[in-house]
Amino acid sequence: MRIARWTGDTELFTPTISGLTLHRHTHAGPPFDCMMEPAIAIPVQGVKQTRLAAEVYRYDQHQLLLTSLDLPVAMQVAQASPELPFLCAVLRIDSRTISDMVIETGLQPTKQRAASGPGMVLVKTTAGLLSSFDRLVALIDEPELIPVLAPMAKREIFYRILRSEAGSYLWQMASIADQTQSIARAIDWLKAHFREPLRIEALASLVGMSPSRFHHHFKRLTSMSPLQFQKWLRLTEARRLMLVHEVEASTAAYDVGYESPSQFSREYARQFGNPPRRDTVAGQSQVG
Repeated sequence: MRIARWTGDTELFTPTISGLTLHRHTHAGPPFDCMMEPAIAIPVQGVKQTRLAAEVYRYDQHQLLLTSLDLPVAMQVAQASPELPFLCAVLRIDSRTISDMVIETGLQPTKQRAASGPGMVLVKTTAGLLSSFDRLVALIDEPELIPVLAPMAKREIFYRILRSEAGSYLWQMASIADQTQSIARAIDWLKAHFREPLRIEALASLVGMSPSRFHHHFKRLTSMSPLQFQKWLRLTEARRLMLVHEVEASTAAYDVGYESPSQFSREYARQFGNPPRRDTVAGQSQVG
């Protein structure tokens, strides 16, 4: 398999093809929290699952995962071994390319699968999609062809998704007036300003929505309220500071915007299952 050859003994390979990454894992593992960007993840071997709030999306060689906006998730390799590692290609979605294709082709979203739920969906992996991904990955062997042929291969992948039953999830990314675009702008603001106090009315006004409409569509697309989303960002950043930079829990709490260390400790334990002090000790032992 091309993915196995290029990843070798590493878990991640980033080729010179913009937006493409190749992933390999030899063991199943515990879930880890991360922000998943708009992308198409197509496994060719093994099983992975991604949890968004209470919903779990399990994908393998028969179905891919499509994410249409930045979403806070817990990801987990569910099936992998040294003999049969989990292998996956992930292609970041280029909204400008999607917009151009919608205008050029005049495609409309499929009525039977209007994107009315969260901004994440499982899509059946067809032979055509596999072939188009294989052609894109194959270009790594011919770097001189990448500037011309890679954009064409990516357009084919996007076009096949647009024509699929889940095409509305890509189509809505191209619609400037769509609620998804407004929520995406709100998410961008939250990612940049999560340390600041959150005023729902001001954020709703920033993206051109009433507070009630904003709250409804934000929760529909992310499975979280804006306050829960901000809390996830704060807690995830605090955990990174403690585990990677060995920052004390109280210092991390203040750094990400908490005014009360005790509130931070309670919410941290609910989110990650352990109090922050235990994770701080774990991070220091790993470094040592």
